[in-house]
Amino acid sequence: MGTDRQQPTDSDGAPDDEPALETARRQLNHAAEQFDIDRSIAERLNYPAKVTEVAVPVELDDGSVEVFRGYRAQHDSVRGPFKGGLRYHPGVTRDECVGLAMWMTWKCAVMDIPFGGAKGGVVVDPKRLSDEETERLTRRFTQEIRAVVGPNQDIPAPDMGTNAQTMAWMMDAYSMQAGETTPGVVTGKPPNIGGSFGREEAPGRSVAIVTRETCNHYGQSVDGATVAIQGFGSVGANAARLLDEWGADVVAVSDVNGAVYDPDGLDIASIPTHDEEPEAVTKHATDAISNEELLELDVDVLVPAAVGNVITESNADAVQASLVVEGANGPTTSGADAILDDREIPVVPDILANAGGVTVSYFEWLQDINRRAWSLERVSNELESEMQRAWTAVRDVVEAEDVSWRDAAYAVALSRIAEAHHSRGLWP
Repeated sequence: MGTDRQQPTDSDGAPDDEPALETARRQLNHAAEQFDIDRSIAERLNYPAKVTEVAVPVELDDGSVEVFRGYRAQHDSVRGPFKGGLRYHPGVTRDECVGLAMWMTWKCAVMDIPFGGAKGGVVVDPKRLSDEETERLTRRFTQEIRAVVGPNQDIPAPDMGTNAQTMAWMMDAYSMQAGETTPGVVTGKPPNIGGSFGREEAPGRSVAIVTRETCNHYGQSVDGATVAIQGFGSVGANAARLLDEWGADVVAVSDVNGAVYDPDGLDIASIPTHDEEPEAVTKHATDAISNEELLELDVDVLVPAAVGNVITESNADAVQASLVVEGANGPTTSGADAILDDREIPVVPDILANAGGVTVSYFEWLQDINRRAWSLERVSNELESEMQRAWTAVRDVVEAEDVSWRDAAYAVALSRIAEAHHSRGLWP
């Protein structure tokens, strides 16, 4: 994913495999024009405040040394410290990190969390590293970006290819240099060193909450609604299990190898998540379909919760769901979004639907700053309350302005960011 690679384009110039940065800028500029956001502020938001690029030399287990490229993109901090995930993936690019950092800015503003957006990554296939090599990579990367992160500056979190253990190593490396234990430098840590209960399942829980509220809005109870979910990692699996608990008929789920489908509803509890048994969904299926076929099932709700750019101009006309709730970041390209809008299929955007992750990260940061842990029950209740509040704010704009859910979410986010920029002014 990156702008230096030639990509097929559709009729209006939007590529099917649309880079995150291009998508983020398209969405920003569209919303800024539609809602009359100050152009000078919109122009500033088209660019990151800072991008740090580093070389990360790591001694491998065989004694050789390999140098990896790493990035930390910091987009906008007008409302508070930078906040965003850190991913280990061979497809990481500078522009991808910038685009994802922009989405984090909008996501924090939609949730009214006092953070700005950031994103980082290392160009590496984590599957080919041993645990010891991954630890050395993490500690050295932390040292390389140490000057630009901190509990009041920029707070990383897990993302694709990283997890709670990665954050534990990162926190320890930072703390050793600081000379004091600094749990608030990252979120998504294990609870025994300052992590929050409920953090891992939070993005999936927020997807389920938003699905329930949006179904109710359109007169469809989630109890009995048919749902197809692409992706069965932490987001998709947790959303599926909670929706199943609430009475929804989850008829299809998938992983990278394909999907399992049962029109009468799956026994979701019997299917292991990616963390429990990687790439195992189709092993537990008697009748598998492809990931592409899952996106075209005739269901009440479609949740793309795997990767970006899966609903494109090439397949948007084939989507039969009555409602799309984005669990992944950027699963719908700009061209596809326009087609679904023309077909009057509502799309609830990622910056609202999967915002449970950054919301519970904020809860974790508060717990670390105050040195006081919250119970799982409190975390769940607070998340429910915050998601309801954010969903209602977006819903109110949808109804008042007769716009799409994505446009409404951007209106809420950009108005808050613009107000903060106006209040703080521009440093000479």
